[in-house]
Amino acid sequence: MDVISLDARAREILRGNDRGGYTVPTAGLYPYQWNWDSMFAAWGFATFDLDRAWAEVETLFAGQWANGMVPHILFHRPDPGYFPGPEVWGTDALAPIPSSGISQPPVAASFVRRMWEQDRARPEAAQLYDKLVDWHRWFMTWRCKDGAIFVTHPWESGRDNAPDWDTAMAAIDPVGVGPYTRRDTAHVDASMRPTKNDYDRYIWLVERGRRLGWDEAAMADTAPFRVACPGLTFITLGASHDLLDLGQALGRDTSEIADWIETLSAGAATLWNPELSAYDARDLGSNRLTGTLSNASYLAWFGGLGMDGLLGNLADRLASLPYPVPSLDPSDPRFDSMRYWRGPTWGMMNALIAIGLSKAGHGDVAETLRRATAQLIAEHGFAEYFDPYIGTPAGGGTFTWTAAIWLAWASPSAKGGNHGID
Repeated sequence: MDVISLDARAREILRGNDRGGYTVPTAGLYPYQWNWDSMFAAWGFATFDLDRAWAEVETLFAGQWANGMVPHILFHRPDPGYFPGPEVWGTDALAPIPSSGISQPPVAASFVRRMWEQDRARPEAAQLYDKLVDWHRWFMTWRCKDGAIFVTHPWESGRDNAPDWDTAMAAIDPVGVGPYTRRDTAHVDASMRPTKNDYDRYIWLVERGRRLGWDEAAMADTAPFRVACPGLTFITLGASHDLLDLGQALGRDTSEIADWIETLSAGAATLWNPELSAYDARDLGSNRLTGTLSNASYLAWFGGLGMDGLLGNLADRLASLPYPVPSLDPSDPRFDSMRYWRGPTWGMMNALIAIGLSKAGHGDVAETLRRATAQLIAEHGFAEYFDPYIGTPAGGGTFTWTAAIWLAWASPSAKGGNHGID
């Protein structure tokens, strides 16, 4: 493994995807600023350019809505070839920057805290703190049911076509969705992307939100799609722990955040599936678990939940696959090793899982996962995602968050002694 060359290549990818204050996930396929992609980019930039890292975060939060929501896409520059673009979302009356009308997993507080710890004299964390609190409050107000965070659109989860959503999606009749041209399948083999049946429903949900003016109360009334998500729940919980620690260090009142942590910690129990010995998604329409063991299940440790019983489950994935952790249990009949979130391994999810494992005292398992991820990237490049059996790269090729997690975590040269995961 040529670590020096890989480190240099990762920095080159981040710089190449830099559009001046924000980073695109990869050229061509994703031409705008994506929310959680951008925060991974900031984490990566922070390893060699802290000024640029803070600029990434500040640009993202410049798009925050008055209600606290931080959109999942900011459309900084026109790109007529992308669908669905700002004219489809119709958020002009609400968005300070043209944007989508939904959010994404709030990893921001966790990475802001890590960046602040690199130089506590800098003012950015204090300046962003209230905006972070407002975003978390939006999640707790509009996306929390029985202590678990739910999604109103699969894109909001960050795991677009995960099997967690299949039953709820099948109940939607995408009537009225007109013809459209997808950008993704023009850049990537369609077998690696969500199906047209999925995409019709994605667009139907967007058009519903637009008809309702993205009014959260109106959208909640008879919402056709609501699924409690383990990934969003655990990321919101883990980020809330980081936000609380940051707030206390800054001398702020963190009692509201402490209440959120208590609510989410208790609510996680509603996602436990004893048949899987793992956390699962719950369809709030039917109030049934979906029977899905995904890589999001292993984010429990990121949320600060001490699930030692889940450790054996993860150990099986680490022992049985050359390139773990797959986005879906390979024994699941819905598993597809190359189709987006229905099987492939995602490096950035591995990084979050490892952060949680390390916090929970499972540093040896975290290190095993780091080494496997480093080997995957060293052998198969900085792709968006990978086949967990043979490592075949898929999706975008020079991908921002894969380069970022290499620099901040996976590379043997990553700073922090234990590769930046404490």
